[in-house]
Amino acid sequence: MDSSLLRNIGLGNLDIGIVLIVFLAIVFCLLLMIIILLVKFSKLNKKYQKFMQGNNARSLEEDIIRLYEDTKYVKTAVEKNRKDIATLFKKAAHAFQKAGLVKYDAFNQMGGKLSFSLALLDEENNGFVLNSVHSVEGCYTYTKEIIAGTSVIHLGDEEKQALEMARGEKQV
Repeated sequence: MDSSLLRNIGLGNLDIGIVLIVFLAIVFCLLLMIIILLVKFSKLNKKYQKFMQGNNARSLEEDIIRLYEDTKYVKTAVEKNRKDIATLFKKAAHAFQKAGLVKYDAFNQMGGKLSFSLALLDEENNGFVLNSVHSVEGCYTYTKEIIAGTSVIHLGDEEKQALEMARGEKQV
């Protein structure tokens, strides 16, 4: 078939049937793309309708503002908690954290292990050893200061054991 239109644009030898098939293929591809876009638009529209369900623009804006304020409050609370935790850690470093207790008989005739040595230390091994000696005449209590895990005053055997337990060097 000879077409004057095809001849005028320089495609006179081309069969009109081939041109028609190419155009139909292009139209089919375009229709397919339109169907795909309509499906995607439909899904997006359903999500939008669900998002906007029961809300107008004003109430949605109020919800967003409320969420922003809540987030601001949470950030403030988290920062306050961080500061409080840092303060607690500083204070805990000076609190007694380690203890060692040794019960013993100061005098063999008493029995019952009524005497004891108690060592209390902080994180830096500062504290004291409390020694309580129980005898027939009464009970006597002594304290000895501990600095960096050692005492400048001579320690008895039980006091040394209690201090070693508090420092974690000796198991009960």
